[in-house]
Order: sequence, then C-alpha cells, then structure tokens
Amino acid sequence: MSDGNEQDEDPIFAKQVLGQVEGLEVRIMDMSGANGSEPVEVVRGFGTIAHANAFARRYVRDSVDICRASGMDAKAVMEAWGMFGEDAEVVGAGDDAWCSATELADFAARRATDREERNWRIIDPRRDADDEEAEEEE
Repeated sequence: MSDGNEQDEDPIFAKQVLGQVEGLEVRIMDMSGANGSEPVEVVRGFGTIAHANAFARRYVRDSVDICRASGMDAKAVMEAWGMFGEDAEVVGAGDDAWCSATELADFAARRATDREERNWRIIDPRRDADDEEAEEEE
C-alpha cells in the first residue's frame, strides 16, 4: 500500500486513525438467511478499525445498489436487499465498529453517485495478499 512514505498513505490505513488492532474481521452475511446465522465469508487482514469499517460500509453500499432496480422507492430497495443482499459486520472493533443499521435508510433512499462509495475491492485486504504473492513469484 505504501512505499514507506507515511505522508502519502491513505488515512484509512494509517495506524494513527483509531490505532492498529489485531483480530479485526468483517463477516459477510447473506440476508436471505440461506446460510443461517453463519457468515458467507469472513474477511481478515485489516490493520485498523477505519480500514475494516470502510470496507464493510462500501460492501453494504454496493450490495444495496446491486439490489436496486430502476424506479424502486426506498422501501422496495430495502425489501429487495433484505431478500437478496449481503450485510457486513465488523468484529473486533468494539464500540468503534461500523454498523449498517445506521446508514441503511440513506443507502436505500439514494443511489451512490460516487463510484468510490461502492468500491470495496480496492481496499480489500485479500487484494494486498494476492499482490504480495505475485511479487514473490516474479
């Protein structure tokens, strides 16, 4: 992520933002209930709470917008997300964990206008691991 110059580092990855925390993970939950109470996926490798929170927020934002069809009002979007969407839970951050319930109504009411709001892939810690493996193979 960084070439060693901490001034250029994105704030969500900076250790000074809510500190470095071990054991952070984001659990991806299937809203349809097909997986029961078990997560569909558990994403690990977050160094800061801000990073885990940003990933979870973007993931849910993307899921809500994927469930949105043209002409749907906020209630219909919420219903579709509740049947077909995915939620993200930040674990290991205590009271500092982002919670989708605080922003779901806003997400349903308005489509994301900035692509970055939905781009969870760019901050996915698994991407960093894949990049490191590719560098080692070269």
